Amino acid sequence: MNRKILLCAAAAMFASGALAQPQGGVKVSSQAHAAHEAAIVLDTHFDTPSLFSRPGWDIADRHAVEKDGSQVDLPRMIDGGVDGGFFAIFTSQGPRTKAGDDAARAFGLVRATEIHEMVAKHPDKFELATTADDALRIAGQHKRFVFMSMENAYPLAGDPGMLQAFYALGVRMVGFAHFSNNDFADSANEKPEWNGLSPKGRALLAEMNRLGVIPDPSHSSDAVLDQVLDLSKTPVVLSHSGARAVFDNPRNVPDDLIRKLASKGGVIQINAYNGYMTTTPANADRDKAMAAVQAKYRGRRLTETDVVAQTSERRTVLAQYPMPRANLDDLMKHLLHVINLVGVDHVGLCGDFDGGGGIDGYNSVADLPAVTERLLKAGYSKDDIAKIWGGNVLRILRQTQAYVQNQKAGA
Repeated sequence: MNRKILLCAAAAMFASGALAQPQGGVKVSSQAHAAHEAAIVLDTHFDTPSLFSRPGWDIADRHAVEKDGSQVDLPRMIDGGVDGGFFAIFTSQGPRTKAGDDAARAFGLVRATEIHEMVAKHPDKFELATTADDALRIAGQHKRFVFMSMENAYPLAGDPGMLQAFYALGVRMVGFAHFSNNDFADSANEKPEWNGLSPKGRALLAEMNRLGVIPDPSHSSDAVLDQVLDLSKTPVVLSHSGARAVFDNPRNVPDDLIRKLASKGGVIQINAYNGYMTTTPANADRDKAMAAVQAKYRGRRLTETDVVAQTSERRTVLAQYPMPRANLDDLMKHLLHVINLVGVDHVGLCGDFDGGGGIDGYNSVADLPAVTERLLKAGYSKDDIAKIWGGNVLRILRQTQAYVQNQKAGA
């Protein structure tokens, strides 16, 4: 029985289901494999639920980025020593009208149901988790834990009280906005409307604290993050963000706010997203060719066969018009910058997989041990690595739940 299972049995902080030596994915040293094995390994933002309803696609099957573009499935989770993660209910921002709100709420509820259905279809492989102890127990049973999160609070239909319904479904982390401002908060990518949180956004944050939901200001403006850090009664997780000092992009976070996040016990999960790590020069011919590929498949429900064909056509375009590509070195620059700034207790990693993320050397869940190898070579201990891969986020989940229990006890 290895260290992971022993720790799970003791309900200790860091544990995981015993991993077989990976048959695919990145190859690492025995020392890196052991360090990876000894940690709970989780990703805080999988957009993979968008694939659950695709005809012919199943998370239990092995897929390949090169073939169908997908980056998360059970075989590659096993290859990469990934014990679980937060599966996102992502909703694109649409009209802020009653009709728009109604459609967003319905879409969010359907997506939440699809996550439940995936787990129900594979009960021997996946299990829903709502607490840190759930994650330890599920990993100890050699299954993958499925936390639920929400990217963009649009499905709450402008009503902070709607969070309770999604909490009942299992949601334990919520992001306020996405690429556009909404009724709750300003986006990092638009001109400010609320100068941070709106009144409804402040009410939503209070409801998150009351229920025990982790606030996630990724995609929100600097002002939103600053205000959330001032107002939240529990620590904050930036589920997929980067360091602006390393690459200047509004989706990345300036050092002063990273320091403030850490001072409040929070964590920033470094995002392996090409556009937030390197600049892509404009190319009208490439854009035209890509638009033609998109138009060919627009307006119909794509099967796995359709997506395989579309992925092949996209790869042909990119071979003709290559784009600069960030790599593992770029990811490590962000990660090590934050560690040097605030320490290993306040940082983690996220691939933004199946949501546009992925870089050279870190392009699916099978590639995660490569970072463990880099961290060991940089002198970090197994305990440090365990914090980065999942311990920090599970600590925040425990603190969030403890706050709720203490409030109930006080009442």
